[in-house]
Parts: sequence; C-alpha cells; structure tokens
Amino acid sequence: MGKLGGLFEKRNGHPLADARELQQIVSELPKDNAFKALDEIGGWLESLLAAGDFPVERLFDAGRQLEDAAIPHLRRLSREYLHTIRLSRAEEKRLWVINGGFWKLLSSVYEQALDGMLAKGMSPDVAKHVLPALCTRLIAALRSVVKWEQFHYGPTPPELWQRMGRVLMIAEDAGVANRLVNLGGQQGNASALGEYRKVMVFQAASMDSLLPLEIELAERFIAHFLGEFEFSSVAEHDSVYWVDLRLAQPPLRLARMPAEAAATQRFFKPGRAHDAMRAVLQTLEQGGDLPEEIKLGSQYQAKTLIPVLRHLCAYLAPIPPQRRHDRHRVKHRMSVLNGLVNAFVAFSGEFGGRPAGLQIESWVVENVSRGGFGALLNNIPGEWLKVGALLAMQPEGGQNWLLGCVRRYHRESPTDARVGIETLARIVEAAELKPKMASSYAAVAGIPSLLLLEGNAPGELRIILPPYSFDPRESFEYVHNGRRVVLEPLLIVEQTSDYELARYRLVPPA
Repeated sequence: MGKLGGLFEKRNGHPLADARELQQIVSELPKDNAFKALDEIGGWLESLLAAGDFPVERLFDAGRQLEDAAIPHLRRLSREYLHTIRLSRAEEKRLWVINGGFWKLLSSVYEQALDGMLAKGMSPDVAKHVLPALCTRLIAALRSVVKWEQFHYGPTPPELWQRMGRVLMIAEDAGVANRLVNLGGQQGNASALGEYRKVMVFQAASMDSLLPLEIELAERFIAHFLGEFEFSSVAEHDSVYWVDLRLAQPPLRLARMPAEAAATQRFFKPGRAHDAMRAVLQTLEQGGDLPEEIKLGSQYQAKTLIPVLRHLCAYLAPIPPQRRHDRHRVKHRMSVLNGLVNAFVAFSGEFGGRPAGLQIESWVVENVSRGGFGALLNNIPGEWLKVGALLAMQPEGGQNWLLGCVRRYHRESPTDARVGIETLARIVEAAELKPKMASSYAAVAGIPSLLLLEGNAPGELRIILPPYSFDPRESFEYVHNGRRVVLEPLLIVEQTSDYELARYRLVPPA
C-alpha cells in the first residue's frame, strides 16, 4: 500500500512532523477517489513506521489526522464490499486488502506512538489528555482488524488479543480506561474499556455462520446493547465467557473455571442484553419497526435483521447453544458440486450417478452427525465458497446425492479451511416448475428447482428455487409421472445468494 514508505529513513525530519505541513498534506488528499486517497494515506502511515527519528509527541497526532481523513473513504469502500451483489473474487479481495490493511498499518503507528511515550515518560498533561485518546483509538483499530479478518472467516492472529489486552492494562494502570474521547469522523465518543468490551462480545458471538453484511450488523447491534452486558474482574456463578488480558488467546466459553485466578482475567455474561435483544427480535418478527435509537448506518428490511438478532440471541444467551446432534469422527472423501444448476443436474438422474463435464470438488469429511457434516478443505475453491452456498454431495463409493448448505466457514490458513454443512434433504427430486398458465403451458420456460421429499408438513412441499423466484401470489405447476401437480405458495423459509427455500401447498387434483 502506498509508495512513500522508505523515503524518510535517512533524512532528518519528516513532513508530517510539522503541524502546518501535516495539515496541508491532509487537505490535499483526493476527495473523490477513495482508492487513491487510501493509497496515499497508507503510504504516509508506512513512512511514519519507517521514520526512526519521528518526534514521539507528534506521532499520535499525525496518525489521528490521517485516520480522520481516511474514515469517509473507508466507509465508501466498506459499503461497496458489503452491499455489492456478486463481487468478483478479485474485487472482493482488493477491497478486503485495502480496508483490512489500513487498520493494520494504523494500529502499528499508534502502537509505536504508545511505546515511544512509555519509553520517554509521560507528563501529567499527556497522561490525562493524550493517553486516553491513544489507547481508545488503538484498541478500536485492532478491533477493526479482528472484524475484517472475520469477514474472511479467520484465522484471527491470537497475538491481536495480547496486543489489545496490553493496551487496556496500560489504560487501567493510568486510570483512564473509562475516559470517554471523541473518535472523530462521526464515530462518536468511546473509551478504551468500551472498545475492548465490544470486541470481546463480538468474538463470543461466533460469527462463522454469518455473511459479511450480517457480521457488520451484528457488530452494530452489539455496540447498541453493550451497556446491558455485565462485565467483571472475578468469575461469578453465571459468567459465560472469560479472557486473560496477558495471553495471546481470544475470549473463551467458561466451561470450567481457569486453573488459577489472576488480576488480568475478565469475565462477562449477557445480563439484561439478552432480554433486550429478544424484545427487538420479537417486535420485528411481529411486523413492527426497528426502534429509532438503534443506529445501523442505513435502513434494512426486517428479513435482513431478523437472522442476525436470532443468532445473537442464541450465542449471547445465559446458556449458549449446545450441539443438537452427537458428532461421530470419520475420515472419508465426499464429492461436492456447488450451486443450484449443478445440483439440478445431479438430482435429475439423466446423466448417471456422476455427471461428466461438471467441476466436482473432493472434500475430506472429518465428522458426521444426524444434522450434517464437518469437512476439511485442503484447497479452498474460488469465488463460490461462502456461508449459504448450496451443495450437492455424494459420499465416496455411493451412488446417491445429498443436498446441503454451508452453515459455517473458518479458514485455518490461506489454503485450508473447515466448513460445517447442514443436510437439507436426502431424498430430492429435480423438477422444472412453470407458472400456472394452462393455456400456454408448453411455451413457458421452466424454473430449475429441487423438491425436498422429506421433512414436510402434511400436504406441503419444501422447494429450492433460484434467488428471487418466490412470489406469494404466484402458483407453480410441474409434471410428475405424466400428471400436472399444482403448488400454491405459503411462505419463504430462507434466502441466500445461491437459492431460496420456500414452502408450498400441494393442491389436490380437481
């Protein structure tokens, strides 16, 4: 990022060390080109890290002004990352690298400023006014690094937690951890302790099953309800999660007490937050509006918010969710096809048990339960692997295909990942559905769909459709054993970027 790093190593002085030059440089940054502006800002941040003689007392101010200048551009690119439908893999990675890379650079600059202040010794005025802002912005920057790593489903470097814990301990020792400071750029007021608590709850919420936009919304909900969670420095009988500020490890579920108590341990439980989130969820489920005081950065439909709140209510509950089905460890391979079109071909049976010409992945299944599979990928596929991806799966040596969906996704390394797959159905029929238009039935193009022939309520059928196919006013027909079957829409159950799952009523023959 940037082209300025390395220009100032051998030079005494740095343009950003002068208050006027810093102000001029910031004012001349591109206003209408986010990519160019962030590239230049990144270059200046790199130059600060490389400048060995940069005045310690000016380093934080330079980083702060560059951050404030970057925020509008970061917001624009974040919106593009989160809201653009079907980003190409290259564009997605570009936006991810720019945003995540900025926060990594900025946190390193702030850390360098903090280390320099500690080494030099702080005056009472610096400790009172500069240290609270520096610690708060540093933890906030590291919190953003955690979030952008989560957008890619990990792995989050464990040392991030040690870095954040160290900063919080410094703020606590100085008595400024609770001091509210303005973060600038319409980010509002915050404190070092508040920023740390946000990321602690964020990690505890187990975001591996959410899409990036849902992760962003979850973070905003957590920020709103943060004051309702209960935090303590000693374990209580109903504490749910804990962390040690000294250690390079994330917050953990409190399955048992730590081996020994330590002053650096922190504990938390949902407190009143769980009931408060449940109340908002129930309001949305009953057709009500989101309370005005909850600021999510934009307007969202209830169908977007409800899954996020359901997830938070489940994972930030007094008793977090337990596994519904026992897992059995196995080691066998499974053939995998992605997407509705490929699944339609597999379940149609017209091309044999293993259709030729389709790109079939081979995954290693590590565990099996009644609800699905856990699989290891030694080579992460291209653009299509994500939470909500539809899969047709065939166990090695078998002939039958299963239908599933990726529910969890966690990267172990740049090439390896683990995924959790829910089995949607074992008995599936491919069918072309047509709108109920008897007079022109033969001429209407069919919609490739998958009929789930198990787990249905009496007189109903669950159907996998292409995205945006369900219409509550439109009935479908299909041919089964030479006879037309009429389907009346009931409701949509699930919607992902790959498919819609909807319930239909089987209309008895006239």
